[in-house]
Amino acid sequence: MTQLKLYSHPISGNGYKVRLLLALLGLEYELVNVDLLAGENLTPAFKQLNPRGQVPVLADGDTVIWDSMAILVYLARRYGNGVWLPTDAVAEAQVMQWLAVSENELLYGLARARATLLLKRPFNLEQCQTEGRAGLAVMEQQLTGHEWLVAGRPTIADIACYPYVLLAPAGEISLEAYPHVRQWLARVEALPGWVPMTA
Repeated sequence: MTQLKLYSHPISGNGYKVRLLLALLGLEYELVNVDLLAGENLTPAFKQLNPRGQVPVLADGDTVIWDSMAILVYLARRYGNGVWLPTDAVAEAQVMQWLAVSENELLYGLARARATLLLKRPFNLEQCQTEGRAGLAVMEQQLTGHEWLVAGRPTIADIACYPYVLLAPAGEISLEAYPHVRQWLARVEALPGWVPMTA
């Protein structure tokens, strides 16, 4: 079997998305922790893997994929048997819509609010919280009457959105006003193979 190797960092929500999908797929892999605080992601050796100098990066034999969204799509297509990324055009497009939410409102809102407080990043906390709440409202609307974001079953749409929603309180964004989102978090955590971020 091809050796999978994941380059990540323990507090990276984007890295956790990939670790979670790997666990749900039952795939074995080698985890390489990249010390972001020491600048290991900016070394020439790491930039050979990802010229953007970011985690996560997945190596699957000679294939190297960077960016968490690209990695989720790759793993779902390569190892997911059509389960985690639907093959029909409409459902696939709907998954992509939620990947866009994860890379916009959830990243610029929830993730950056957390980064402002946890890592002292120079983002506007109030603006990030406003954007994050807008993303949560969109999710709450979708999850009212639906157990999952797309196709009536878990897909990489759920995996992409889950980490930064889970971590929203670390950005001082309460989930109290989003009961369907909270129920969805519990459903994700009940999936066979689910692993916590700190695992």
